[in-house]
Amino acid sequence: MPDVSFLEDVLADDQLSTAATDRDRHARDWGTAERDASPPDVVAWPESTEEVAAVLAAANERGVPVTPFAAGTGIEGNAVPARGGVSLDLTRMDSVLDVRPSDRQVDVEPGVLGGRVDEAVASAGLFFPPLPTSGDVATIGGMIATNASGKQTVKYGKVGDWVRELEVVLADGSVITPGTRAKKSSSGYDLRDLIVGSEGTLGVVTRATLELAGRPDQIRAGRAVFGDLDDATAAVADVIRSGVDVAALELIDALSARMANAYIDADLPARPTVFLEFHANHGIGEEVAFCRRVLEEYDPVEIEIGDERAADDIWAARRELADATRAYYPDRESIHAGDVAVPITAYPDLVGVIHALADEHDVPIPTFGHAGDGNVHFDVLVDPGDDGQVAAGHAIYDAIVERAIELGGTATGEHGIGQGKRQFLRLEHGDAGVAAMRAIKDALDPNGTLNPGKIFPDD
Repeated sequence: MPDVSFLEDVLADDQLSTAATDRDRHARDWGTAERDASPPDVVAWPESTEEVAAVLAAANERGVPVTPFAAGTGIEGNAVPARGGVSLDLTRMDSVLDVRPSDRQVDVEPGVLGGRVDEAVASAGLFFPPLPTSGDVATIGGMIATNASGKQTVKYGKVGDWVRELEVVLADGSVITPGTRAKKSSSGYDLRDLIVGSEGTLGVVTRATLELAGRPDQIRAGRAVFGDLDDATAAVADVIRSGVDVAALELIDALSARMANAYIDADLPARPTVFLEFHANHGIGEEVAFCRRVLEEYDPVEIEIGDERAADDIWAARRELADATRAYYPDRESIHAGDVAVPITAYPDLVGVIHALADEHDVPIPTFGHAGDGNVHFDVLVDPGDDGQVAAGHAIYDAIVERAIELGGTATGEHGIGQGKRQFLRLEHGDAGVAAMRAIKDALDPNGTLNPGKIFPDD
């Protein structure tokens, strides 16, 4: 265990803890099983950029690892200390610093929850479009670290597309401000986009300027139910290919529908279902009619599209699927709750592969996700007491991720590599690509103190 007493010269007593309860709280995230928990040696709660810089500089001098942490809502172990050291909890830096409605921008600290950002700008008729499904309980800093996205990404893009300027503390404690508040820039290397998605391995974000969007005047939400999964996935691909302007386009398979019905007493048909949402300031009826015509080519059982009031009911089942899975299969264990993304034309192929593997191995794999941008979430569920099934589950998981990459996609669409997907980095990016990433890491963090054990495969 490294000596972390040096932090007593940097932070106040109420900003440090070595208590087992605090260390255990920072040893896991949503996707880390209890058996894989990895506690830090100390938890630190900085309250300013200056304090973050002081912690990083002191730890860097001593070679002590520092792992940024906030809400712990990741699923790839991104914020779990792989090598002990300091868990740098940023949740006390949770202020909305400034709202500039005329520029459609807001300045925030990294520990602020996504839902609070929307609350702070709502009176100006604005919102932050790329919030993930967990936006109410996840922090902006974590979203930037993983370049997160949500159900509206198909229309609005990922979190990184809405980041304008950052304040970032590097491993040695120096502070940089990559990006600008301007809409665009061609000035030098794009350090802002380098930091976005780097999972705290290159620097720690302490402030972010986010762009906002005007709330649409018209919102419509609905669902299309299909008798066959192949029809549902083909319909999804055709909606996107046809250029329908959807704000959200999600798929849940029949198993996911049954789980949602059991968990929240939803009234979903136990069939593959596509959820849709439309945003516009005018002409939304024409867009809905266009989408309906495309969907009807795939023999839907029903299509229901209503007004804005239907939106909450439509999305409730989708929001609860993670908890619904655990409740529906209490005696099974998830191999890994994963996500991948592929080009939209490959989306039907990938979903078909997942279901074929589930049938072949007689293992339930609920499949759902942000279908409009080719993002598939899946959960391989096995009997933990059956060693053969556990081994098969790992092989199934690997096969799904590898197939996504073969189809021109990625090992992770929105959750990052973390610890959970390091073995796929070289397959996706090649030796030269991984070497280039390592060179950047070594240049900005030569002592390797920032979130070690993440992203890169063990050589």
